[in-house]
Amino acid sequence: MGRAYQNRKASIAKTSDAKAKVYSKYGKEIYVCAKNGGIDPDGNLTLRRLIDKAKKDQVPAHVIEKALDKAKGGGGEDFVTVRFEGFGPGGCMVIVDCLTDNNNRTFGEVRHCFTKTKSKIGSPGAVAHLFDHRAIFEFKGSDEEAILDALMEADVDVSDIESDAGVITVLTPASEFYKAKTALAQALPDVELDVEEISFIPQNTTALSQEDASVFEKFMDLLNDCDDVQDIYHNAEIA
Repeated sequence: MGRAYQNRKASIAKTSDAKAKVYSKYGKEIYVCAKNGGIDPDGNLTLRRLIDKAKKDQVPAHVIEKALDKAKGGGGEDFVTVRFEGFGPGGCMVIVDCLTDNNNRTFGEVRHCFTKTKSKIGSPGAVAHLFDHRAIFEFKGSDEEAILDALMEADVDVSDIESDAGVITVLTPASEFYKAKTALAQALPDVELDVEEISFIPQNTTALSQEDASVFEKFMDLLNDCDDVQDIYHNAEIA
């Protein structure tokens, strides 16, 4: 597995100029989650995970509070989750997750990103079955056997665990996120989780040529420029 999964989730936080996009992304996602599941993080575990993740990404407290206040009011936009799948430059597989209040607009914008880079948008389910939906935890450590024992004692379904250069990476099914996080906190009360997220991890990778890699970078930039795009996952392997 290695830690290469990190390279297969496209990040929008490339430069300081992208901070506004990051804040907007989290603000929208927190608002939708709080509106649908309640504004109390103790009763809405998905919201708690989002807030923790936003804080790790250095999203200001006022951005989080504004989203929660907006959800508390009960009004505002009605966003829905939309997923697009397809094949990017060099035939790599791509998943694009969006939050939108206008599906036609979002589809048009995402399709433009595909066609502009000679990529092909597919039908729902075209590539998602070739990715594993996993909870990912990463933290400093070296005794993976002790961690595995602690997780198994807590009845956590561990998909994979690896120790590499003083860092332990644990993968579990997405549905095991909170059970695994609780077990890790109990086994390692002083540990700081550098990564704690749910992601799509490709079952195999597609190596891109230098030419395709250049087009792929443009493809990612176009998608990240779309306001409705929240997350992008892919299986491209760039040398």
